[in-house]
Amino acid sequence: MKTNQLRNTLAMNPLTQFKKTPILALLIALLLFVVASARATEQRGVTSVRIADGTFDEIDVHAKFDDWKAKIDTKGASDLHLLQNTVVPGGTFGWHSHSGPSLVIVVSGAATEYEGDDPTCTPHVHPAGSTFVDSGGASGHLVRNEGSVNLVVVVARLVPEGAPQRIDLPNPHPGICPE
Repeated sequence: MKTNQLRNTLAMNPLTQFKKTPILALLIALLLFVVASARATEQRGVTSVRIADGTFDEIDVHAKFDDWKAKIDTKGASDLHLLQNTVVPGGTFGWHSHSGPSLVIVVSGAATEYEGDDPTCTPHVHPAGSTFVDSGGASGHLVRNEGSVNLVVVVARLVPEGAPQRIDLPNPHPGICPE
């Protein structure tokens, strides 16, 4: 009986409850600060036009032509997305990743790319007429239009069926990497 009375006294004691309330408020404030600090960077100045979407069953293709070889081997169904993105001068895709690889053709302007796994955030400039592959790694990347004309890219992206094309990420090196 004494144990139950002690539990009831502790549960009902306003001083005990008062001590818990500030700690809970402090933990909630800390959590909100961490979440706000780690939120994704915003996409700005980007217009996307979907060209086509399609779903493929498992792909197991091996192609060879002279010395050239290609291999695509997926497990499970895949979605293929074809799109055209236009980015105004000063525009950005924000820090992000993809759930699969993207083949990118720079049609006009220049795409300036920063890799999330590069602690120095060295820019890689892809001018009109060039191409690059985004493997969709977990560290992500940032692509911006740092030029004076519109950046236009055409993208072919292969992802698992139903997976998101884009995964927003926070800046991996704030103060070093651009937003």
